[in-house]
Amino acid sequence: MKCYDDIGIMIPEVHLPRIGTDLKKWAVIACDQFTSEPEYWREVEKVVGNAPSTLNLTFPEIHLEQPGKEERIRGIQGAMRKYLDEGVLQPRSGLIYVERTVAGKIRKGLILCLDLEKYDYTKSSTSLIRATEGTIVDRLPPRMKIREGAALELPHILVLIDDPRSTVVEPLSAAKSGFEKLYDFDLMFDSGHLTGYAVSEAFENQVVAGLRGLSKVETFANKYDISMDKPVLLFAMGDGNHSLATAKAVWEKMKQQAGMQHPARYALVEIENVHDQGLDFEPIHRVLFGVKKDLFAALKSAFGANFTYIPLPTSEEMVKRVDGSQGARQVMGLVGGGAGNTFGVIEIAHPSSNLPVGTIQAFIDPFIKEGGADKVDYVHGGDVVVRLGSQPGNAAFYLPGMEKSDLFKTVILDGALPRKTFSMGEAREKRFYMEARKIA
Repeated sequence: MKCYDDIGIMIPEVHLPRIGTDLKKWAVIACDQFTSEPEYWREVEKVVGNAPSTLNLTFPEIHLEQPGKEERIRGIQGAMRKYLDEGVLQPRSGLIYVERTVAGKIRKGLILCLDLEKYDYTKSSTSLIRATEGTIVDRLPPRMKIREGAALELPHILVLIDDPRSTVVEPLSAAKSGFEKLYDFDLMFDSGHLTGYAVSEAFENQVVAGLRGLSKVETFANKYDISMDKPVLLFAMGDGNHSLATAKAVWEKMKQQAGMQHPARYALVEIENVHDQGLDFEPIHRVLFGVKKDLFAALKSAFGANFTYIPLPTSEEMVKRVDGSQGARQVMGLVGGGAGNTFGVIEIAHPSSNLPVGTIQAFIDPFIKEGGADKVDYVHGGDVVVRLGSQPGNAAFYLPGMEKSDLFKTVILDGALPRKTFSMGEAREKRFYMEARKIA
């Protein structure tokens, strides 16, 4: 293993599907997407059929609360061994430069391994690799069952670097014509295009030098106008927070017996520059299912005199009000909820959190715990918010986004953000499973 301990990375041996595999059927979207839309996953199953696919190697979270979990996990782990034994997956060593084209934008990334010894997902973490949002520890055990005993890992994890001078990933884009092209295909369901290139050893050295430059204490302190004694944050979680936390939890559980050179010490991820012009931060909205209590009354009770509700005639007007909101009051949309009007906006004065998502999450958690609704789901896109929130028994909160340029400094100064604060793109822009890596 070629490791660079000072910057917490390893150059991976990656397994890719053998030549001739139908990559459009092979690559499937991240398992934590479309969790309230079973029709999406039914269509995926139809497209894949009996072809080799990452659908057989991952656990779509829409199935997590259904019976047969243990059987499904055994099936996943069996498929991993089968694909390895039959040569469906072929190994190659080295970094991979990737381009994802979707919605008229190109997002650039780099596949490498991160050292889980350099990662701590707790809110007060000062590690080189950090979570950007709260990690729900109770969500880890079912994911750990999948990873424990698995021969392979398949990442949908996107990790960010703050590289305003474009020293790490962007030079690979300029040099890609000289790299071997590893894959180049359209993703299913109009989800864009994915291309991967093998990074040469000369550019591998340039990547390492770029990351080392970002990790210099003086550079870090000057960038954020902080004291030199603040520990460096080099890698900040973008997407897949609980997947990386699962890898960390499994590693902590096994490392004493396995030894520090075991491949499970590392996790395969894609890193991206937060300044990439093809990368957008989208808000993650909340949908309540099976609302049993008067949500509107509960909101008024929770926020008291700080709460104002303004009914609106259309969802378009609601979205416009939220997206254009300014000032000290926090503004968020409400769909349904027993207010006597389908659409409206909530205004909260003197909020408890710096971000609207933190303010409303602090209300939702006890509301669910006290039996106010059956569950909450986290969704992308205003159309999904309106469609699901308008259904009988449901309600939804439409939330504003955050500026991506604020992410690193906020995490450095305040620690992890409220969970599900932001999303790197909308649902169909999420990472698709393509590469695999042996961890056992």
